[in-house]
Amino acid sequence: MSHALLVIITGLPSTGKTTLGRRLSADLGIPYLHKDGIKERLFDTLGWHDRGWSRRLGQATYELMFYFLEIMLQSRATLIIESNFKANLHSERLRSLLVRYNYPAVQILCWTKGEQLLERFKSRLQTNQRHPGHVDHLAWAELQPALLQGRQAPLELPCPLIEVETTDFSQVDYAAILTAVQACLHPQQ
Repeated sequence: MSHALLVIITGLPSTGKTTLGRRLSADLGIPYLHKDGIKERLFDTLGWHDRGWSRRLGQATYELMFYFLEIMLQSRATLIIESNFKANLHSERLRSLLVRYNYPAVQILCWTKGEQLLERFKSRLQTNQRHPGHVDHLAWAELQPALLQGRQAPLELPCPLIEVETTDFSQVDYAAILTAVQACLHPQQ
């Protein structure tokens, strides 16, 4: 028997969070709520301009994401949320929601070796795969030091942590990740 579970996927930009989130969502048959999905709808509705505007919409996106998340937690839904959550900014808010609703969770932290991550982000700049409102070309200088680290701190949450190195996507053991999440979703009685 399954019970409610919140799957939290985090990591730096270009670490494969969205790819992993979409795949887990499809394979588990659960909703997938991701920051970029909300932010891109705001871009389409309100327009986009410069890096400052993108940051302001990013802050609004987090507010909407936490609002939607709380509604889902109140209904005891199982879902995936994904963003480049920052431990110092988002841990307490997520932790308080988990405690308030007595909600089980699992955190997945995606990371990549720094040089590879930097190259992956540069390559992404050359494609039209991302909404232009993200203005990644303007964020390049700002993000470069973090990208070179390849890994950010995990969120400080009372739940299991699964770390996934995505430097070489062909080496990611997706089956093991799926099995670990399923074990959290269907704990042995």
